[in-house]
Amino acid sequence: MRVLVTGATGFVGGRLAPELVAAGHDVRALVRDASSYDPPEGVEVAEGDLLDAESLTGVFDGVDAAYYLVHSMRAGEGFAERDRRAARNFAAAADAAGVGRVVYLGGLGEEGSDLSEHLESRREVEAVLANAAFDLTTLRAAVVVGAGSASFELVFQLVDRLPVMVTPQWVRTPCQPIAVADVVAYLVGVLDAPETAGDTYEVGGPDVLSYQAMLERTARLAGRRLYVLPIPVLSPSLSTYWVDLVTDVPRSVAHPLIHGLKHPVVVTDDRIRDAVDVDLTPFDVAAERALRERGVTVDD
Repeated sequence: MRVLVTGATGFVGGRLAPELVAAGHDVRALVRDASSYDPPEGVEVAEGDLLDAESLTGVFDGVDAAYYLVHSMRAGEGFAERDRRAARNFAAAADAAGVGRVVYLGGLGEEGSDLSEHLESRREVEAVLANAAFDLTTLRAAVVVGAGSASFELVFQLVDRLPVMVTPQWVRTPCQPIAVADVVAYLVGVLDAPETAGDTYEVGGPDVLSYQAMLERTARLAGRRLYVLPIPVLSPSLSTYWVDLVTDVPRSVAHPLIHGLKHPVVVTDDRIRDAVDVDLTPFDVAAERALRERGVTVDD
């Protein structure tokens, strides 16, 4: 199958492309600047920008399935509008080329009007893609654990720099993190599961943890001391200020993530397990791998 990967230079896309090649697919990676991209062996490169519809001419030619792994939080304010425009350009180009299937990695969380700006944008992109002619498979994930993950980088920098942490009550909100290797396995696996076309699935790891537990486990693995003191008067909005002071995670990334922490992000529908068999990675194993890949000495 000829497969196009957008977001091929990103945290998930960079890992996905070589796994698709290993699974026997012909892979084309869409990047904005081909001169700065060193493709994995067996990956064809196409240059284009999803924000520029004219640059996508020919990119989707001959493509059977495409992955949408793009988001613009790192670009700062106005990311929702950029994501909306990119999704529309992608959908129009894919439909014009007759692409049959698209796989989208979105965000896990409750439905409703009280969504964070980050999750609301992910759902809006999902709706844009769902209205196109191709069959859309959506995988919704919470915190993806791996070196390069914005969420996990936030966790590590906090435990690395704050031995005592005064936090909002959201630190006890339940979450179901998933290892990046398991996300990639699901993304690859749905292509060989035709019954997943046109459906939405929730994906998560084997552990349901509070954010406090994730912080404490990461601190232990990294050999750091950590004391977490949740207090009811510190809101997510106020907590963004000390996150800005303590970490170097861009505000455009950290703030939307933090504002979404008040809602539980736990899998309530595990139908994906019937369609794609993935041996799920425990949080401690995934966090240890991420820390080692980041160059952190891990306590055995």
